This record gives sequence, structure tokens and C-alpha cells, in this order.
Amino acid sequence: MNEHIQIERRGAVQSIRMNRPDKKNAITRAMYAEMAKALTDGDADPEIRCHVILGVPGAFSSGNDLADFMAVATGGEGGREVYDFLLALANAQKPIVSGVDGIAVGIGTTINLHCDLTFATPRTEFRTPFVDLGLVPEAGSSLLAPAVIGRQRAFALLGLGEGFSAERAREAGLIYAVVADADLDDAVFTAAERIAAKPPEALKIARNFLLGDRTALIERIEAEGVAFRERLKSDEARNAFVAFMNRKK
Repeated sequence: MNEHIQIERRGAVQSIRMNRPDKKNAITRAMYAEMAKALTDGDADPEIRCHVILGVPGAFSSGNDLADFMAVATGGEGGREVYDFLLALANAQKPIVSGVDGIAVGIGTTINLHCDLTFATPRTEFRTPFVDLGLVPEAGSSLLAPAVIGRQRAFALLGLGEGFSAERAREAGLIYAVVADADLDDAVFTAAERIAAKPPEALKIARNFLLGDRTALIERIEAEGVAFRERLKSDEARNAFVAFMNRKK
């Protein structure tokens, strides 16, 4: 069990909560591994009928842990943890409901493209600064975002790195609903419990029709991953990370 990932069960609903508030839920390899296992285990458990993914107040996720990024950028191996999580997310056999409050950067945004319902609070901002860091989109977002929100808005999100407020994200179709900060967990679990109460086989078939063939998505995740790892070791990315770290200091 990873201390920064809390796995809980509420009846037929499994919740996965990122809980690293001091780092604004920056996701480490160990956190990815724990979330991948939770999704896979939950899919295999007939008593679980819906997954929930949450963050902490003010931070869904600030993106990948920078120490892991820098380790790869300076010659380390990328590891399989991120890839395993993305595959578990893309291949999930049970519906996924997410609740987003506050910071949702990079993977903190793209996770939600895989969710069946996403609720967000008014103070949430979705942002993907991949290109600004000398990187490329990940998690299949270069395929999913144009399909979900349209090519031009997808370019604004993934290419320009433009921030989307919760209301703009709702209008674009990136998320389902905007709810008050204090109501987020209730809204998420109410929806998840409604889903869990549906006839499971009928829901599975309906969801699979909605998702369509996932082959192209898996192939895009793999292709993005190759490009992402190559970009991490590029001079462009290294310079961008140095500039970013200097700004933080």
C-alpha cells in the first residue's frame, strides 16, 4: 500500500484518492503503480461495480512528480508504472467517475478524458503545459481530446497549453457538471452509487458501445509514450525544466 494513495470501498463503489497534499498531488511512480493495481483489482472483483478517482481539497493533481521527470531527463529509465496505469485506465471494465477540485495539470487533466463522468468545482482549472515543457501530450489525449471537445479546443488545451476553467470545460464537454466545493464528494459518490445500482451486464454492454473499439486508443497511448520518453531526454525539454525550476525558486 502506498501512503499517498487511499483505496476505500463504499458498497459496490471503489474510491481511489490521491493524497499527497504537500506536493499538490504530484504523482510518483509508486502512486501510479498503486492506482493501476486498484483499477485492475477492482475490475476483477465482481462486487465492485464502479470506480471513483479523487484528489484532495484544492488539488486533484499537479501532474507528474518532477523528480521522476528529471531522473529520466538525465539518463534514467522511464519505468513501466505510468504506462501500466494508463493501460488500466484505458482498459477499465467498470465505469469511472472523477471529482476534481482546484489544480488539474497535465495528467491531472488527461485522466478525466477516460472517465465516464467528471464533476469539478468552480475553482478548478484544467491545464496541460506539455509543449511548454518541450514534451508531447500523453494518456491518449491527442486522440481523445479532439473527439471529446473538438479539434480547435483540443489544440488550445494541448498545444497552446491554455487553461480551461471548470465552466469552460463543462461547455466544451470535457466534464459533466460543476458543483460547489463542499458538494463535490457527495455529487461524485451519488453518481457512482446510481451507476453501481444499474444491471451490470446491460451497463457494461452499453458502455462498451459508447467507448467503441479501444485498439486505436491503446496504440495512441503507446505512440505518445515513445515520443514522450524521447522528448524527456531532449535538450529542449531539459532547458524547459531548468527554466521552470528556476522560476519556482
